[in-house]
Amino acid sequence: MQPLKIGIVGYGWAASAHIEAFKEVNGATVDAICSRRTLDPANLQAEHGLPLKAYTSFADMLADPEIGAIDICTPPSLHAELAIQAADAGKHVLIEKPIAMNFADCLRIEEALRRNNVQGGVCFECRYSKHFSLVRSMIDQGLLGDLHYAEVDYFHGIGPWYGQFPWNVKKEHGGSSLLTAGCHALDAMLFFMDSPVVEVTSYQTRSQSEIFKPYEYNTSSTTLLRFENGHIGKVASIVDCLQPYYFHVHLCGSEGSILDNQFHSNKLDGLVKDGWSQLNTALIDSGDVADHPYQPQFQEFTDACAENRPMARTDFATALQTHRVVFAADLSAQEGRSVRVDEIS
Repeated sequence: MQPLKIGIVGYGWAASAHIEAFKEVNGATVDAICSRRTLDPANLQAEHGLPLKAYTSFADMLADPEIGAIDICTPPSLHAELAIQAADAGKHVLIEKPIAMNFADCLRIEEALRRNNVQGGVCFECRYSKHFSLVRSMIDQGLLGDLHYAEVDYFHGIGPWYGQFPWNVKKEHGGSSLLTAGCHALDAMLFFMDSPVVEVTSYQTRSQSEIFKPYEYNTSSTTLLRFENGHIGKVASIVDCLQPYYFHVHLCGSEGSILDNQFHSNKLDGLVKDGWSQLNTALIDSGDVADHPYQPQFQEFTDACAENRPMARTDFATALQTHRVVFAADLSAQEGRSVRVDEIS
C-alpha cells in the first residue's frame, strides 16, 4: 500500500514539529509544504532530510493528485477556509487547534468533511500523552470511582520569547486565552469527565505587566463547568503568567484522586492514606511544540484515513464539542452571565 502523502500548509514552528513527528509514522510521509514565502526544495531537504515539494499556491497543492491529506498549520483565522477547500478537493484534513475562530466556521468545516466523505482530525495531541493516557486508563479501570470534581488548569506565559507571539496577540488570530491555548486544558477536562457539559460560567482578567501589553484580549480566564450528571469542574487558562509551564490536573472521585503525577485509590490495598503514591509517567511540562506527543496522534490519524473511519480521541466530532464549550465560556465572560452550552449552535 502506498503511504498517505501529507501536504502541510503554513511553515512555522508547528509545521516543523509536525514534519519530524510524521517521520516516525508508519504509512504516511510529508510530501509538500505550502507557504506564502518562496521555499527552496533543496533547503527543505537539507533542513528536514526529506524530498519535499514547495508550493506558494494552495490551489496548486490541492491539485496535486499524490497528496491525500492536508495538515493545516497556519494562524487559526485561516483554518476554516483552508480546511473547507481541502475537504472539497477530496483530501483528509488535520487541523492545528483551534479549529476556527467561531463556532459557525467549525460547523462549516464539519459539513465539508461530511459531504466529501473525508476524515478530519484536530491537534488536541495532549490526549495522546503518556500522562493523560495513564489517567484515562485509571478512570476506565475504576481506580478513582465516579469522578465528581475536576480541576484542569493551563499556565503558560506566551510572551515575546514564544514563536506564535506576534500573531497570537491579535484578537482576530488568538481570540481568547481559552481559545488560543487553554483549550488544551478544557479538552483534557472533557477527556476525563464522562458527561457532557450543560452550563458554564467564565470570568476573565489580565496581567498589568508591560510584557503582555500587546495582547488585544484578556489573557487570564477561569471557567466553572456543570456537567449533565450534576458534577462540576474548573478550568483556568493563564497565558500571561511569569513562571514555568504548568499543566495542572486534580481529579476527585468516589474511590480516589489524582493530583498531577500523584494518586490515591481505595481500590488498592496497602496504600497509605496520609500520603500520595507516585505515578511513574511523563508529564506535559513544556510549551515547546517539539515536545508535544504528535507521533501517536498522527499514527492514529494515518490509520483512520487508511480505514476510512473517525480517528480515536481527537476526531473532528469530539474536538467540535470541546470548541462548543470554549465558545460558550467566552460568551459567558463577555456577557457576564452563565451560558448553557446548547446556546452555541
